[in-house]
Amino acid sequence: MAATVLVMTAAPDASVEVRALRVCYGDLVAVDGVDLSAGPGDVVALLGPNGAGKTSTVEAAEGYRRPSGGSVRVLGYDPASQRSQLAPHIGVMLQRGGVYPGMGPREAVRLFASYYDNPEDPEELLDLVGLHRAGRTAWRRLSGGEQQRLSLALALVGRPRVAFLDEPTSGVDPEGRLVIRDAVASLRERGACTVLTTHELEEAERLATQVVVMGRGRVVAAGTLDQLAAAAGPAEVRWSSTPALDTSTLAQRLGAPVVETSPGSYAAPTGASPAAVAAVASWLAERSLPLTEMKAGRPSLEQLYLALSAGASSQAPVEGGTTNGHRPGAEVARAGRGTGGPGRAGRRAGGHRGGRRRSDGAPR
Repeated sequence: MAATVLVMTAAPDASVEVRALRVCYGDLVAVDGVDLSAGPGDVVALLGPNGAGKTSTVEAAEGYRRPSGGSVRVLGYDPASQRSQLAPHIGVMLQRGGVYPGMGPREAVRLFASYYDNPEDPEELLDLVGLHRAGRTAWRRLSGGEQQRLSLALALVGRPRVAFLDEPTSGVDPEGRLVIRDAVASLRERGACTVLTTHELEEAERLATQVVVMGRGRVVAAGTLDQLAAAAGPAEVRWSSTPALDTSTLAQRLGAPVVETSPGSYAAPTGASPAAVAAVASWLAERSLPLTEMKAGRPSLEQLYLALSAGASSQAPVEGGTTNGHRPGAEVARAGRGTGGPGRAGRRAGGHRGGRRRSDGAPR
C-alpha cells in the first residue's frame, strides 16, 4: 500500500471537534496531536491496537480525561470544563460496569431515565434491546451480551445528540449484534453523531461512515472506506484456488501482476471489471483448477487496517513528551504501508473510568 495523505476537513456544524489533542500520563504520551471531526449523522469508528490511544481520545471527548494539550469540543462545549452543560446531550456506553451489581435492567433504565427531561420510554427501550423478559434479573446474573445490551440502553435513554460506544459488540451474540446495528442506524437516522471504538472490523465496516485508524497515539489514516481504499491503490480481484499456481502465466493473461497472498489465496490489481473476473475464471477452467471463492472490488476494512497498522508499527515510539517530528494540529492523516447522564448518572456511569488501565498498569 503506497503512502498517501488524506485531508480531514472540519464541518462547520461539527458535533465532535478534536484538534491537536495530547494526553500524557507522566512521561508517556498516549495521544500525540490527534485531529478528528464528526458531524450530525456520522458514525465514526476509531480503530487501532491496544495502546494506540483510542480510549484516551474518547475519554477526553466524554469529559472523563482532561487533555494535556490541544482542544476538544463536543456540541460546542468543552467536555472537561463544561461537563454539566454537555452531559444531558450525550450518551456513553461503557464496555463494562456502570451498573450496581444487584440492580436489574428495568430498575437501571428507569433510574437513568429520571435524570433527563425528555427520556425514551423505559419499557420501549427494554423491548428494543431485547431485555424485557430479563427486566428483573440482577446485573451480575446477566450474560455478557445482555450486560452489553443494557449498557447500550443506558446510553440511549436520554435521546443523545452524540453517543460514545466503547466496544459495543464485544461478547455479544449474533442476535445482539443486530440489535446494536439497528440502534446505531436509528441514531444516524435522527441525526445523532456516534463515535465507537472497536476491534471487530466486520462490525466497523457495516456501521461506520468514517474510519479513523490510530497507532502509537497518532492518526495513521482517516476517511470513508472508499477514500481509504482509493488511497491504497486500484481495486483488486481476489480469489482462492490450488496453492502454488503459475502466477506468471496468469499475470500475462490478465496484464497485471498476480500475488499469492497466502497459500491458495491470490490477488491481482486489475480493477474490478467483468473482463478481469472472466479472465481469471477461464484461465482456471482451462486447467481444470478449482475456484473456491472470488471477490472483486476494494480491499476489505480488515486488509486496509492490517496494512495501515503495519505502517504505524514501523514508526518510532512516542515517549518523553516528544512528538518525533509530527506537527500537532495538522489536518492530515497519513496512510502507511504494509452512559453517562447529567448529575448523578454521569458520575455513576462514568466517573470511575478515569485512568482505565490494562492489566499491566498502562493506559489503554
